[in-house]
Amino acid sequence: MQEKPDLAALIGSRICHDLISPIGAIGNGVELMMMERSAAASPELALIAESVAHANARIRYFRVAFGAAGGDQRIARGEVVSILNDMTRGGRLVIDWQSPGEMARREVKLVFLLLQCLETAMPYGGKVRIERGDSGWRMQAEAARLKIDPALWEMLSERHPPAEIGAAQVHFALVPEELRAQGRRLVAELQDTTIRLTV
Repeated sequence: MQEKPDLAALIGSRICHDLISPIGAIGNGVELMMMERSAAASPELALIAESVAHANARIRYFRVAFGAAGGDQRIARGEVVSILNDMTRGGRLVIDWQSPGEMARREVKLVFLLLQCLETAMPYGGKVRIERGDSGWRMQAEAARLKIDPALWEMLSERHPPAEIGAAQVHFALVPEELRAQGRRLVAELQDTTIRLTV
């Protein structure tokens, strides 16, 4: 029997695919404008350029986290690091990604969803270290202050999300589905200033 297509992931892929080209074109246009000496020092153009770069990085991130990931699709470590560096540039979150040179895109999809869970718990910033070892993935988040919603974190080991969930927390609902699809088990340790995840 053919596996039912993941419509949510296909929609995510389609949206990201359709948005990435026009946003890239806007970025190129801003770069051309900034090449002109008169516009180079414009704070308005600098703000637009920064916003476009951040939007582009977020779409690339969402394309991996929410998009379709076929069985044998691969993603290079350099691409992952580029996405994360562009996404966190100028922000309060630092991400240290340690992995082999190439990985299954499906694995990175799960890690990106978990990274969003960590990001939700770190509204004031902090540091996340992500490692791919022989036995799987290890993620450690450290921050002076964490904001942990126990109901959201309990979802990661439950089959059904709670009734009250908004768009800002949708990644918590997607993690259990992706864990089942990959046959993986998540172990989460939540402390006052540290979160450790192994999968």
